[in-house]
Amino acid sequence: MTPTSSDPLRLTRRGHVLEVIFDRPPANAIDMATSRRMGECFAAFRDDPELRVAVISSGSPKFFSAGWDLKEAAQGAPPDSDYGIGGFGGLQQLPGLNKPVIAAVNGIAVGGGFELALSADLIIAAEEARFALPEIRAGTLADAATIKLPRRIPHHVAMDLLLTGRWMDADEAFRWGILKAVVPAPDLMPKARELAELLASGPPLVYAAIKEVTRETETMGEMDAITRVANRQFPTVDRLYSSDDQLEGARAFVDKRPPVWKGR
Repeated sequence: MTPTSSDPLRLTRRGHVLEVIFDRPPANAIDMATSRRMGECFAAFRDDPELRVAVISSGSPKFFSAGWDLKEAAQGAPPDSDYGIGGFGGLQQLPGLNKPVIAAVNGIAVGGGFELALSADLIIAAEEARFALPEIRAGTLADAATIKLPRRIPHHVAMDLLLTGRWMDADEAFRWGILKAVVPAPDLMPKARELAELLASGPPLVYAAIKEVTRETETMGEMDAITRVANRQFPTVDRLYSSDDQLEGARAFVDKRPPVWKGR
């Protein structure tokens, strides 16, 4: 995961946390090569047993990401191009990503940039951050957002954003529950790091089970989903229920001490 001079990603390891700074001037647009690089980065994060949490943010003072690189699109690249192992932006279709990801949105997140943020588990934003889905004006579909947003916020609010392409500021995104927090710009990365350290100190096997169960049961009936969990039919749940960490949690509670999670 070592970047080159032309790499759009700046990677920093802070203990169990990986910081990914996306820096592709001028607007952090995502072309096919960048998306494939992002997929490689997050697949390596997924597969590294020492890493527990990732934070993605931007190196641009204005843009989190302008989304799909329309210059590449104008040259004939179709929306269903090969964007790599994780799909567009490296996150939204990455199989088996059972670790928490935090998006720290410091500026404009439009189109695929908004969708990239939505691919994270938790989103915090600077006060100046703004969001939009302008694909309607470019004659194309905000595919991931069309699926995700109506499931996460009120239907008519999601349809308003999708059908009009209007801007939504950080305060409105917070009101609809898209954001965990809105903070002054200088506090954004410190807040993201604080949250990442909190998660990194938690039980990684439980996080993995939460992510798999949430993902795999999204289209299941409630009782079917509960039955599958109870019968340990998800690999992460089966591993958790048979783990040393499961016993450690109970023992630490009885001993009235902080648990020591080992991820096994």
